[in-house]
Amino acid sequence: MTDSQAKERVVVAHIAGTLAEAMVIRGLLESANIHSPGSVTSDPFPLREPPEGMSGVEIIVLESQVVEARRIIAEYMQGNSASGESEA
Repeated sequence: MTDSQAKERVVVAHIAGTLAEAMVIRGLLESANIHSPGSVTSDPFPLREPPEGMSGVEIIVLESQVVEARRIIAEYMQGNSASGESEA
């Protein structure tokens, strides 16, 4: 991460339905060189998990990368819904 990126605002690119989905999406973003703050940390529980009864895990990216991140996430979600339809 460059100095300018360190000072850049972070935004929510997506709200995942589950912690597992959030981990998959963060992995996809990282493999596309899109840093997701909080995904690489010494904290054993780096993702913000919602309280019991709540849903959604925020996927946060740098503002300059949000368009590309949302495109990658949309492709992933579209692929997931297509595979779910074929199983039905």
